[in-house]
Amino acid sequence: MTTQKVTPINGNSLRGHLETMVLSSLEQSDAHGFEILRRLEKAGCGALKMKEGSLYPALYRLEKSGLIKSRWEKCETNRPGPRRRIYKLTSKGKRRLQQGREEWVQFVSVVGQIVGAPA
Repeated sequence: MTTQKVTPINGNSLRGHLETMVLSSLEQSDAHGFEILRRLEKAGCGALKMKEGSLYPALYRLEKSGLIKSRWEKCETNRPGPRRRIYKLTSKGKRRLQQGREEWVQFVSVVGQIVGAPA
């Protein structure tokens, strides 16, 4: 059995797609920022290398545009450490996620044709 080497995907390659990926992560369930980051890295099978410094500005933009909402975690949790903001996908965010998926399919198809890669 051969093992395929995974080339890390960094933040520059994600530009323009990060917000759709975050919305997709929140489609599973509400989550705090670090959990969203963990979900994205897990879904990327180790190839996705993202820093919190890229994620949080995207979360703020998504919230400002009404695509997600946030609330502070309740204080009753027995977890040590500071409270966390929990993010939730809105109805508007669900519609934008579907649009982002459609744009992604078109993007892959067009770029694939240009570079000669199968879609």
